[in-house]
Amino acid sequence: MSNNVYVIGAGETKYGELWERSLRDLAVEAGLRAIENAGIYSKDIQILYGSNSLAGIINGQENIGSLIADFSGIAAQNIPAVRIEASSASGGAAVREAYLAIRSGEYDVAVVGGVEKMTDIFGNEVLDMMSSLLDREWEAFFGATPAALAAISARKYMKDFNVKKDALAMMSVNDHANASLNLNSHFKNKITLEQALNATPVAEPLNLMDCSPVTDGASALVMASESYMKKNRLSGVKIAASAISQDYLALHSRNSLYTLDSTKIAAKEAFKRSGLKPEDMSFVELHDSYSIYGLMELEDLGFAEKGKASTLVEDDIKINGRLPVNPSGGLKAKGNPLGATGVGQFVEAFLQLSGKADKRQVKDAKYGILQNMAGTGSTSVVHIVGGD
Repeated sequence: MSNNVYVIGAGETKYGELWERSLRDLAVEAGLRAIENAGIYSKDIQILYGSNSLAGIINGQENIGSLIADFSGIAAQNIPAVRIEASSASGGAAVREAYLAIRSGEYDVAVVGGVEKMTDIFGNEVLDMMSSLLDREWEAFFGATPAALAAISARKYMKDFNVKKDALAMMSVNDHANASLNLNSHFKNKITLEQALNATPVAEPLNLMDCSPVTDGASALVMASESYMKKNRLSGVKIAASAISQDYLALHSRNSLYTLDSTKIAAKEAFKRSGLKPEDMSFVELHDSYSIYGLMELEDLGFAEKGKASTLVEDDIKINGRLPVNPSGGLKAKGNPLGATGVGQFVEAFLQLSGKADKRQVKDAKYGILQNMAGTGSTSVVHIVGGD
């Protein structure tokens, strides 16, 4: 028997401004939905990975793994419960840790739960907390914010490749169109190109429609070895490859303002390990926390030459296009609860590859690529899912 790893269950909460729900409420709801979806019992779980980025400074709650295990009712099983933190790439990193643990033969069943409760603070306070994703001493201390650094990349990219603002705006238009079909998304309204272009300025050239929202939410997966899945006559979606790479933390230390080396390296490794190519992918889930990153990521994943992703945004990225991008609604419209975001990409892939994505189902979906990124690109986690 191979040591292949499968996602056998997935669940998530609604994403949005969930003021009436606590951090633990969200984590437990998503986790129980995933376990129920998998058709297993809590006694079958052998390890739990909790993904979270900012609960320590926003909610004053550390030790997220133990919190999830306790309030999910599985603490009595005495299974290990570990928090994984890799900034806004925590979700992808947690899935990767579970993947490696199962693939090594140490465990047969793992649960990954990602959660973030971000709307308990607002205004400058949340902006300051979000800036902790950056280099605090060399970037945030001097006034840089995640939006400001994305804007610097956007200005340089647009100038060097003569790309118009319309191309960035179309990424957000596409996200909102897809999110309108997702009952769990933060925003369900479609937007026009004109609305995307004329929204409230944030950091020139980016405006409100170029920026992912501050979101609460949780997503969870149950992952299992192939032997466990077959022994128990379960079904699942195969994780064909997992890769992670790192770059400098501060944007000014990178080789380029608009090339994500961590994404390029992780994607190259993921394609190598899976034996697949970009043209084999049925859909893409991008970490488009800012619209400019969507274009940069499409290029660094290998779907377009540098500076040419704008040629894809009119038709190709639509849900019925040649390369559907963010069928979930992406970070701009489904939402961006940091610790849950990367796990949520897997929830979408599980639905798509199981043929259960309802109105946003990608036709004949066979393989998907998922890219989860920390901050401005210091860490990238790339997974390829699907296949026999």
